[in-house]
Amino acid sequence: MTDFKQILKEGCTISSSGTTGTPKQIFRSPKNLEACNAVAIKDQHITSKSKIFTCTRMTHAGGLLLQSLPAYTLGCDIHITKFNPFSFIKDFEKYTHTFLPPAMCEAIIKTKGFSNANFNGKIIAMGSDIIPWDHIRKFVSKGATVIANWGMSEIGPCAINTTFETLKYVDRHAEWAPNGLPIMGENLNCCYQIDYKTDELLVKGDICIHDDWFATGDKVHLHYKMPQLGYFPILYYKARLAHAS
Repeated sequence: MTDFKQILKEGCTISSSGTTGTPKQIFRSPKNLEACNAVAIKDQHITSKSKIFTCTRMTHAGGLLLQSLPAYTLGCDIHITKFNPFSFIKDFEKYTHTFLPPAMCEAIIKTKGFSNANFNGKIIAMGSDIIPWDHIRKFVSKGATVIANWGMSEIGPCAINTTFETLKYVDRHAEWAPNGLPIMGENLNCCYQIDYKTDELLVKGDICIHDDWFATGDKVHLHYKMPQLGYFPILYYKARLAHAS
């Protein structure tokens, strides 16, 4: 059983997903966790009335840091269980939030029950690997608010994100994506800069475990849009640098 109180007091060590290289053990301090919790609560609209359905491993940032630990600080109802794609739709009915990596999204989409799924009022965060546009579209089409997240174990799972509530918003961002690149996000919770020789993303901020600029190893495309409400950047994912672990 996860001891959230102890984690908040002493910090914790989490495992990187290994999707970009050999899994690593990363220590997150209590101060760092506090910063990550504040970002996760804000961006995912978690309140004391939220009900969290956690079906990912608690040893990884997505399972522990994205929703479960932040929700604990607000006294939320948190249900932790093993992932079952065939019962997910029914099991998730009485909850408000969950987190699904792409492999889990794909497994749910392939079930017979997905065609009749109704996720109205649900917030589904996605991340931990490249998020296909098709996954975002299919869950939004079922009524879900999808939060596409980019993060790393060294930074936090909610570092950069975009919230999709309508198919129109999904299609607009997909159209802006050069050659269909997957989205990282437009809501940035850390300072960033790009090495324009390599296109590598560097980040810095309270949610990062490093005090100095951290080289993520991810190549990005920076796209600017100027809608009626103002001028804002969107980051799209290009590739993993060959030298990055």
